[in-house]
Amino acid sequence: MARGRFITLEGGEGAGKSTQRAALAEALRGAGLEVVETREPGGSPGAEEIRTLLVHGEAGRWDAETEALLVFAARRDHLRRCIRPALEAGRWVVCDRFADSTYAYQGYGRGLELAALRGLYDFAVGDLRPDLTLLFDLPVAAGLARAAGRSDAAERFEALGTAFHERVRAGFLEMAAAEPGRFAVIDATQPAEAVTGAVLAALRARLGVPA
Repeated sequence: MARGRFITLEGGEGAGKSTQRAALAEALRGAGLEVVETREPGGSPGAEEIRTLLVHGEAGRWDAETEALLVFAARRDHLRRCIRPALEAGRWVVCDRFADSTYAYQGYGRGLELAALRGLYDFAVGDLRPDLTLLFDLPVAAGLARAAGRSDAAERFEALGTAFHERVRAGFLEMAAAEPGRFAVIDATQPAEAVTGAVLAALRARLGVPA
């Protein structure tokens, strides 16, 4: 059986990833593929418990090092229980955030050394890499304004301030520029329908899916 493909959705707060994850999964299913939709941090029972620790509470609840360790603990459980079994069964996995968010938030945003985070990646994840990463980009102020109205807002990260989120955005764009074969940068300032159109165009161009 052919291995499934692994697609990740990345971006700052309020970028619309959850909406586009659902639209992308629907398009893949329409193309006759089996799809697993998931998210990080979370995606498995244990990882969802860790997510609660990460995204709620006051901004200084964890230092950057503890935060990174929690993220990778959640990721390890998520991989073992959800992502790897799905890929091995031939399913396509569409994941709202993955390791690029760790590099952007805990690395570029919080100041941890990227080399240390990559070492944690090698330990917890191994050789798995996304087949396609969709980066939803928009100005920080617009993203935070959108995120403020969400019922599931990750208030710890939103409270870290504009300068933090500017560093996160810059980090995402730097990673995308360094790996243009994996990343497709999507203008998330557009209406949702136009963003979906750009997502499907990237899917056709990068993975050959007739969506």
